[in-house]
Amino acid sequence: MSAEQGYQAIFNENNQEFVIAGKLRPRSEDEIRPLSEALSQALSTVRGTFYLNVKRLARLNNVAFRVIAGLVSQVGQSRTDLKIEVVTSSVMGWSTRKFEPLARRLPNVTVTEYDKDFYPGQAFLEEGGFIPILRNQTRLTWRHERHLLPRHGLNPGMTMADICCGIGDFAVLAQKEFKPSRILALDHSRSSLDYARKVAHEFGVTDIEYVYGDASEMVIEDDQFDFVTCRHSLQIFDKPDMILRELYRICKPGGRVYITNEKNSHCLGEPRSESIQWTYTEVAKLFADFRMDVELGPKSRRYLADAGFEDIKVDSFMVTNLDGDPQDFADMIQAWENVYAGEMARDRGDTPEFISKFRRGFQDHIYAALHPKGYAGWPIWAASARKPI
Repeated sequence: MSAEQGYQAIFNENNQEFVIAGKLRPRSEDEIRPLSEALSQALSTVRGTFYLNVKRLARLNNVAFRVIAGLVSQVGQSRTDLKIEVVTSSVMGWSTRKFEPLARRLPNVTVTEYDKDFYPGQAFLEEGGFIPILRNQTRLTWRHERHLLPRHGLNPGMTMADICCGIGDFAVLAQKEFKPSRILALDHSRSSLDYARKVAHEFGVTDIEYVYGDASEMVIEDDQFDFVTCRHSLQIFDKPDMILRELYRICKPGGRVYITNEKNSHCLGEPRSESIQWTYTEVAKLFADFRMDVELGPKSRRYLADAGFEDIKVDSFMVTNLDGDPQDFADMIQAWENVYAGEMARDRGDTPEFISKFRRGFQDHIYAALHPKGYAGWPIWAASARKPI
């Protein structure tokens, strides 16, 4: 309802969920009377728990808030049997603050910031110690990806979005190499975006739009971009299908979505291959315990097909110690060890004996990378697909 006024309101009877999205800025209560009547009707017909979902409500002025809060208060006071849960998002932090006084005043009203626990490993990824990992990873993978991206559909002059952009170095490299007419970079970590802006400044790039947002519920209109990228990110979300749904939505019909993911248990090295193999098998188990799937790479085709894409292309490549300076590869592994063994395994509660063996595999991988006759590899799957016209 009322899409022409900048907002949408939909009631899902099966879920007892009333969703309001867009911008709700009426000059008077009369302007949103259809919404208030629909909300009032929905509240009168439900039993048990009613969900008021405002996680994609980008703007809400005081006129609209008074209408919504008034209805919630009225029903909350008159129907103590009904639980009302207001679902907000940390991306729209103001909405949580706006509705929390209702929850403090009414015992049957709660406010839930739905994405508070959505990213199980987010704390590790936002720590400063992860930045060396990301920078080295991009440095090593770019040598391969710059040649793959045209095959997957990226051409100069396109509109491009880099979702889950992290520290922003890939967006900068893509901007310099392919010169898109527009490039938007979105991430859920404010600290990563701050760093991304610094990276862009270092490269002398000024025309990237940096956006703070949740990749599973982006406040971006449909059908906006010719080429949408999401690199090394589906594997760290426990619900990758939700991310793919959003990538599909913001991609133009006929445009393409490009993803990269890993299969960590296939990291390899020689000499000391057995120790290396054991450690990376344990890396995959460790991430799984934090509800992340660093084995997702070969599953990319299935995920894209299930999301409704067509013309799926899949490439795999091995990043190795022979791709430039072997020390770059070694530095990346050292950064992995610092976070995976130094933080994640410790926080999981692993024993000192396990962590010592775990660390040894990383050190053996570094040994293989720097050995004059050694070989060390890290496998990546790059996949893309077209949104049907």
